[in-house]
Amino acid sequence: MNRRAEEIKKRIAKRKRERMNWPKEGTVRKESQPIIFDEETYGSNTTAYYDHNQSKSFHPLFRSDIFMMKLLIASCLVLITAIVFKNEQPPFQEARSFVKNTLEKEFEFAAVSKWYKEQFGDPVAFISKAKTESKLKEEKQFAVPASGKVLESFQDNGQGVTIETAKKTVEAMNEGIVIEAGKMDETGLTVIVQHADGTESWYGNLESIDVALYDFVEMGAPIGKVKHDEHEQGTYYFAIKKGDQFIDPNQVISFE
Repeated sequence: MNRRAEEIKKRIAKRKRERMNWPKEGTVRKESQPIIFDEETYGSNTTAYYDHNQSKSFHPLFRSDIFMMKLLIASCLVLITAIVFKNEQPPFQEARSFVKNTLEKEFEFAAVSKWYKEQFGDPVAFISKAKTESKLKEEKQFAVPASGKVLESFQDNGQGVTIETAKKTVEAMNEGIVIEAGKMDETGLTVIVQHADGTESWYGNLESIDVALYDFVEMGAPIGKVKHDEHEQGTYYFAIKKGDQFIDPNQVISFE
């Protein structure tokens, strides 16, 4: 028993001497030296090495070969696009038209927002609060922007309708993302809301706007104010667009 205790004391003393010879913190070893752990004493071959050059290695999540490949692919795409637009030969006209249409097509903000909500929950930037079960059921019907009398029908102009109303506020037909909020040549102060199914609702001839670009609006949320005359009557323009064509709002909503 005494012999065992003596051996343990010798090992402890030996470790203390070895630690005193180790470099202090902040100093650099001239060469890599092995540090023997307890496992090696009992038969393990594990040996750890301290190497100050390890700190100069690249981040493990960064791979230079993949980065260079992405850079090469991006350069090739830019070069191909430049060739397509510089060359006037007929085979390149189709490709040029495809690229132009792709770049000019409106991004489906509302559809992406809906997909994100279904997969990950309500996006903080788009949705202010979660909907209740009853609210989801009500979304099958559209809200009336502002009830009133149809002064100019869809058949008159082929785009939208002009509504005379005593209401002071125009509301969103359905939830969506505001993709336009400003003055337009034909419809004056106008708000365009893009919905998850790809349709757009237009609210024009407004006196003022209550939303900003890229705002998420709930169904029935205020869009803007109607300009009234001395008889407390006002008019606003409303249209529904699907793809590149307008559809008759009266087929979707009853204003009177």
